[in-house]
Amino acid sequence: MALVLAPSVLADLPGIPAIQMTPGEGEGVEEYSVTLQILALMTALTFLPAMMMMMTSFTRIIVVFAILRQALGLQSTPSNQILLGLTLFLTIFIMKPVLEEVNEVALQPYVQEEIGPLEAVDLASRPFREFMLGQTRESDLALFMRIADEPQYETPEDVSFWILMPAFVTSELKTAFQIGFILFIPFLIIDMVVASVLMAMGMMMLSPIIISLPFKIMLFVLVDGWALIIGTLAASYGI
Repeated sequence: MALVLAPSVLADLPGIPAIQMTPGEGEGVEEYSVTLQILALMTALTFLPAMMMMMTSFTRIIVVFAILRQALGLQSTPSNQILLGLTLFLTIFIMKPVLEEVNEVALQPYVQEEIGPLEAVDLASRPFREFMLGQTRESDLALFMRIADEPQYETPEDVSFWILMPAFVTSELKTAFQIGFILFIPFLIIDMVVASVLMAMGMMMLSPIIISLPFKIMLFVLVDGWALIIGTLAASYGI
């Protein structure tokens, strides 16, 4: 996404060499300076992690995994590093058709010098736009259009990235919380049953979480929970 937004900034900069060499005062001494183009490009690259979360399935997956860990009652297992790694590779798996299309229509023609950099960026943005439009609710899109005081678009292709991105993220959060709510229900029932049994036995000083945790883990393992959740997340994107 940084490459999608950067051309409008880079196009206005003068087309000067990447490195300027200036003779110094002493014999054989030279000074080097980096141009504004390289500086702007490096600045744009710092936004890549945020753009990856804003334009892919990363947000929905990581939120669902975080809610799942909370529903199980596990504070740090699996660790954040494991969840982030699993989310990253699952995101690549889900986004594979989009990435393949970007490679086919934009990256390879640019590498073969058939198209220019600005045209390549424009072609690369179209598959991501189609993906985000397919996952964005019309109500969320209308909300940000109303906030930005934008007129109604005639076709989906006319929707601005500045409108589409926050609408897409909002829709992803809604879907993630809906999936998380469904995940919470069976574990909540186990907590309620264990708490009722302990209260009936007069063991009110014993924390129900300690007793219910093994049962929740056992239930999650018996139903093959990881396969169900990952399959549900992939199916929610039509895979």
